[in-house]
Amino acid sequence: MTNSAVTSIGPERPEDADAIRAVTTAAFADAAHASGTEAAIVDALREAGALTLSLVAREQERVVGHVAFSPITIDGTDRGWYGLGPVSVDPTRQWRGIGRALILHGLSRLRERAAAGCVVLGDPAYYRRFGFAPDPALRLDGVPPEYFLCLPFAAAPPAGTVRYHSAFDAS
Repeated sequence: MTNSAVTSIGPERPEDADAIRAVTTAAFADAAHASGTEAAIVDALREAGALTLSLVAREQERVVGHVAFSPITIDGTDRGWYGLGPVSVDPTRQWRGIGRALILHGLSRLRERAAAGCVVLGDPAYYRRFGFAPDPALRLDGVPPEYFLCLPFAAAPPAGTVRYHSAFDAS
C-alpha cells in the first residue's frame, strides 16, 4: 500500500455501517457517473446477505475507504463470478493508493475463495491496471461494452449476459 497512514485493510465490522455509508456518499457526491444510490446499494447488499466481501481501509481506526464484492449471475446461473463495486475513498484521502489497495486486497481474497472471476462497470483506463479488460462475449445490458470489464481468474470467461444482485436495480 502506498499510503503509510492507512494502518489496515480488513472486513467491515457491524459498527462500520454508518462510516461506510458516509464515505460512500461523500466519494460519489460530485462524480459525474454516479447514480446517487451507491450507499443505498451497499446497505441493500448487506441487508440481503449478498456482500461476499466488504472491506474497509482504516487510518487510526477511522474508516477512509470501502470496497464491496457481490455475486453475479451469467445468463441466470451462478458461475462463481463476482461484481466489484462500489469502491469509495474519503475525498480528502483520494489519490493516495487507498482504492487501489482495497481492490487488490479484495481480488486476492476472491482468488483465495476459488472464485472464477470478477466483473466491474467503470473507467477502462483505471481498471485495466488491475487486469480487467472488456470481453464482447460477456455483456451487461444497456452498457457500452468498453465500460464493462472482466477479470477471469483461471479459465476464459463464459459468454452471456451478466446480472448484478437486485440491490443494484435502484441505481
